[in-house]
Order: sequence, then C-alpha cells, then structure tokens
Amino acid sequence: MEIRVLRYFLEAAREENITKAAAYLHISQPTLSKQLKDLEQELGKKLFVRSNYSIKLTDEGMLLRKRAEDILEMVDKTTDEFKSLGKVTGGDVYIGCAESHLVKHLAQVIMDFKQQYPGLRYHIHSGNTQQVTERLDRGLLDMAVIVEPPNLTHYNYIAIPGVDSWGLLMRQDHPLAKKSHITANDLMGIELICSDQSMKADIPRWCGEKADALNYVGSANLFYNGSVFVKEGLGCMLTFDHLADTSTDSGLCFRPLYPVLENKMYIIWKKYQVFTPIAELLIQALLEKAG
Repeated sequence: MEIRVLRYFLEAAREENITKAAAYLHISQPTLSKQLKDLEQELGKKLFVRSNYSIKLTDEGMLLRKRAEDILEMVDKTTDEFKSLGKVTGGDVYIGCAESHLVKHLAQVIMDFKQQYPGLRYHIHSGNTQQVTERLDRGLLDMAVIVEPPNLTHYNYIAIPGVDSWGLLMRQDHPLAKKSHITANDLMGIELICSDQSMKADIPRWCGEKADALNYVGSANLFYNGSVFVKEGLGCMLTFDHLADTSTDSGLCFRPLYPVLENKMYIIWKKYQVFTPIAELLIQALLEKAG
C-alpha cells in the first residue's frame, strides 16, 4: 500500500467523483481509476460504490478513509520533523487543547518564544481530554492541554496557573438568571447541556447522588456550538466561566455553581517522547516559565 495511492484514495473520497479528483491530482482519469481498483484488489475489499456520475464509500471504504487520514497525517508530521533538523529557527508544533481561558498562559509563552524562533508554526487541535490524549498517544500531537489530573505513569506535566470555575450559561430571560449562584436543587427539572466527560466526572463530584436526577437533554464536547443552542432556547449549559460573551447585548448570562466547582489545567506530553528540536525547545520554555 503506497502513500501516493492513499492520497489518491482520499481525494477521490472527498470529491466523490473520479473526474474531479483526477483533475485536482493532475493525473488522467484512467490512471486514477486503475490505481483505485488496484487498491481494492490489494485489500480484497470493495471501497467504492460506483455510478455514472459519482462514487460513494462503502463501509470498508469509510474505515480506510479514517486510517488513511491518520497515516498521512503522521507521514506529513514526520517529514516536517526531518526538515526541521539542523539549525533551529522554527518548525511545526502540534498541540491539543481543551477549551479554557487558562490556555492564555500557553499563548503567552508561545508569543515570547516566537521572538527568538520566528519560524515557529503552531497547530491547535481542540477537543476534550479523551480526544486530545488519544491523538497524543498516537504521535499526532507533541503536547496537550487537559482539564483533569494527568496519568503520571504515561505523561510528564506542567500545572497551569489558576483554575476554571464552573457555572450555568443561560439566556438572560431564564428564571435562574435572577439568582447570584446556582445550586444542585436549582437545576432539578431544568433542561441541561454538558460535555459527556463532565457529566460522568465533574458534575457528580459537585453534587453527588443528585447528579442522577439532572435532566440532560444534550451534550456538546466543544463550547461554542453548545452556547448557540443555549441562545436559541434549547437548554442551559454547565460549563466553565470566561468562555461565553455575556455582555448586555449577548442575550446570555453566566451564574457560578455553589458550592464552588473548579478544575485545574495541565500541559502534558508522553514520557520518553522524542521531540523535534523546536518542540523540545518549547517544552523547555514552558518548564522555565513554570519555575
């Protein structure tokens, strides 16, 4: 299975049309068709359902698309790593980030770092702890910012200064907007949105058995889309402070939970990880900043 053919396969899957994919790849249509048929023969599976005007992925094709995307991302990252060897003036660093205003501390270090290494290019992948640690473990990220204590068996870490405080994001005309803080009893019967991760870990840590009685009508792993649903009246969102625009004209407001619920943030990287020169220098800068 050749890397070049995987790139052909992905482009055909994106375009859903052999002619358009061939034109983008600057090869002939018969050449692309033959390469894809040879790939199917090599794998012993049909990857596309073909019609006169389009192609669609089979279940096997969808599996290969996911694997091919991971493979090519790793190939491209490895190529960039070797390009960066030698005199270090910059390079690519891949960072997974949970959503938090505390990410500003990472941004501030990178801002200072770029004064010395102006060729630094940073690539941010947002997601919850499980999503970013999976990419970290697969070698697709150099480091990750997570919102729960790291597994010290697998990762080195730096604790980010400050905490994230939990609260309820709601419309300004919601009855609970009149309160100064939100208790577990206040949430009974309220339609709630929260991340799957926090439903299972953070909220039970806050309200114990009462968590089982909460009415979750939806989940959102990233904040912004969930906040749009709140604004449209589809529920209230349990989330961190400082993420939402709660100005007078925003239509939204935020009230802290009581008792207070807080999370710390951590920058983690795999133990015994071999970094590119620029990534290693950035880690050193982060360690020096942490003291």
